[in-house]
Amino acid sequence: MTGIPDSYDEMPTPQTAVLAAAPPRRKHWAEKVPVLAQLRQSVGLQRGMLVTGLAITILFIVIALLAPLLAPFSWAQQQTVDGVSFGTQQAPNSMNVLGTTVSGFDVFSRVIWGAQTALLVIIAAIACSIFLGIALGLVSGYFGGWLDRILVVIADAIYAFPSLLLAIVMSIVISRGQSTLGGGIMATAIAITVVFVPQYFRVVRSEVVRVRAEPFVDSAKVIGVPTTRILLRHVLRNSTRSLPVIITLNASEALLTLAGLGFLGFGIEATAAAEWGYDLNRAVQDVTSGIWWTSVFPGLAIVLVVLGVTLVGESLNDLSDPRLRQRRRAGSKRRGRTTSAGGES
Repeated sequence: MTGIPDSYDEMPTPQTAVLAAAPPRRKHWAEKVPVLAQLRQSVGLQRGMLVTGLAITILFIVIALLAPLLAPFSWAQQQTVDGVSFGTQQAPNSMNVLGTTVSGFDVFSRVIWGAQTALLVIIAAIACSIFLGIALGLVSGYFGGWLDRILVVIADAIYAFPSLLLAIVMSIVISRGQSTLGGGIMATAIAITVVFVPQYFRVVRSEVVRVRAEPFVDSAKVIGVPTTRILLRHVLRNSTRSLPVIITLNASEALLTLAGLGFLGFGIEATAAAEWGYDLNRAVQDVTSGIWWTSVFPGLAIVLVVLGVTLVGESLNDLSDPRLRQRRRAGSKRRGRTTSAGGES
């Protein structure tokens, strides 16, 4: 028939570049960072919540890091360099912009320095909790057996106790009445760590139990990969996807626990470091006398930081669910089509 080549030699040969499989696209560095990756996926109200939470959280971190530069006075300073005393329970004025406390401390300076104390406790508590929780959850979920049963029972027993009550008991046992900066921060951080370890343990263990049954883990065992390499390279890397969400939620809980310990008198003394919960405890009697500035600003700092961190955690929690993410994207696309159709009509 006309148009059909006489031999296969006359047929066009496709180029190698066409037959070659397209190389996988390398991810941008912003797509590998947990929070930034979710920020690129968020849309609409979810993005607004995440951006607001990130702005508040970043502002809190910046204030904590720059506390020596931002605070006009030390956290326990009661007079200026010229020897002029601040006075007690002074209303906001030119020298003390947020007033002074019942002990004669500058409220603004203590709020700024309190951010640094809160950040140190949050970092120390979460760091210790992550290492202990991941290590115990990894060993328990992978090996199972009697060790798994014992660790699960202990974690459930600790998790059943009220977190603040357990933190109070641990703070008394660890600090032994000492309220130095390092000792107070570490005692509070360790007390919060005891509360958080079961949470990381349960999440990591459940993920490890799921991952260890995957075919790639069985293949690694068959070819003789060492157990340590399987745990760290294959199991652990696929069992920590939900940890960023838990970290953000636990950060706000750590701050509330720290404030609760300070408010109840089990935290850090005023002369050792600035702590918002302790300041609220000292300001309880001021409220009945009409002295509002000693309690409003430390309380507002706690509310704002907890709000910012919680917004980040809840947004990451929603964005980690593919069904919710696809539903929001579909809703935004429908609204966009409706708007464009209305504009054309």
